[in-house]
Amino acid sequence: MTLHVTGEVLDTKRTGAYRHLTLVAPGVAERFRPGNFVAITLADSARLARRSYWIHQVRPVGGYGPALQLVVEPVGGGGSWLAGLPVGSKLELTGPLGRPFALPKEPVSCLLVGEDHSAAPLFPLAERLRERGCAVTLLVAGRDEAHLLSALEARRSARAVTVVTADGSVGQRGRVADVIAETLGRARAEVVYAAGRHDTLHAVAAAAEDHGAWSQTAVELPQPCATGLCHGCALPVVGEDGVARTVRACTEGPVVRGDRVRWGELA
Repeated sequence: MTLHVTGEVLDTKRTGAYRHLTLVAPGVAERFRPGNFVAITLADSARLARRSYWIHQVRPVGGYGPALQLVVEPVGGGGSWLAGLPVGSKLELTGPLGRPFALPKEPVSCLLVGEDHSAAPLFPLAERLRERGCAVTLLVAGRDEAHLLSALEARRSARAVTVVTADGSVGQRGRVADVIAETLGRARAEVVYAAGRHDTLHAVAAAAEDHGAWSQTAVELPQPCATGLCHGCALPVVGEDGVARTVRACTEGPVVRGDRVRWGELA
């Protein structure tokens, strides 16, 4: 069940290139599953479209109960506004939204691949997978150290962690595409979860298919309403029947099977 509520900023702190926000949003945190997101209404009436953010974590806060944690990159009108909100600010948000990651029924080996702030939904997913007895390996990537999300937390969340940065400031120098095949083989992963840029997700989905693994990709697209009404987040896919069609990323996604996305048609 999706709720529209008035939230409140309980805490805000800068971590690298990002701002981590803790929000109380009555009822939303209790319904959260990894892969869900929230849509935030901007206070500026000149910007009608909402902004969507992955739910990074749900943690209890004394006196408030479970609270949402979001990772915000302070770029653009929406990101800069949200990142600049002081503690105590009120904001309108809708959530939880979107289809979450599907969890395996049996304990299997899983590889989680996250890039920049898009890695946010993978950390609660790692917790759920470990609770089910799955062996979790993480591959986290960023443009540089400042854009690498929660590298220390990653080491607490997984059996093994590979870190890649484009400038080589932390871990291996390179991109996900450069190391995904080797990492997949080393992890002996049967299921792969990924969140990041479209070209990265494409590379992960292709590598998973080559290794006989099943992939789920969290595809980010602009979502003007985030509730399925405006059809403004068309995601090109191939259906179970093999017929090409489009689905709404906000309601039929954003998590979809990697081998079903027509990656070449995404900008």
